[in-house]
Amino acid sequence: MSNNSFICEMLDQKVWAVVGASPNCEKVSNHIFHMLSERGYEVYAVNPNYDELEPGIPCYHTIEELPKVPDVIDFVVPPAVTLANLQKIDPCLIRNVWFQPGTSNAEVIAFAEEKGFNFVGNGSCVMVELRSRP
Repeated sequence: MSNNSFICEMLDQKVWAVVGASPNCEKVSNHIFHMLSERGYEVYAVNPNYDELEPGIPCYHTIEELPKVPDVIDFVVPPAVTLANLQKIDPCLIRNVWFQPGTSNAEVIAFAEEKGFNFVGNGSCVMVELRSRP
């Protein structure tokens, strides 16, 4: 169910995956990955185009390859890629998803609601939310 009250709940979770993470330091996904990491979160990069985010930091090609089940998946990809990934996730195993601005559309939202995911969307950026936390 979409509700921005999930923001605090999700930010309290400590294991995150960033789908669309990029080694390009100018990309938002790179900033999100590093901000989460710097704030003490255990963060995994997911992107089929890279083997490493940077030396020593692996980048997994799929969510299924992650060594640990994340508490939250943060999507930083186009809506079609978000939907394709969501369709592979069991909401009983991974309940929380965060749609960065521009990563969801009506179809993605409808699917997330139908499957019972807890999700943050509506233009909420995890970096903005983290900056506003003490």
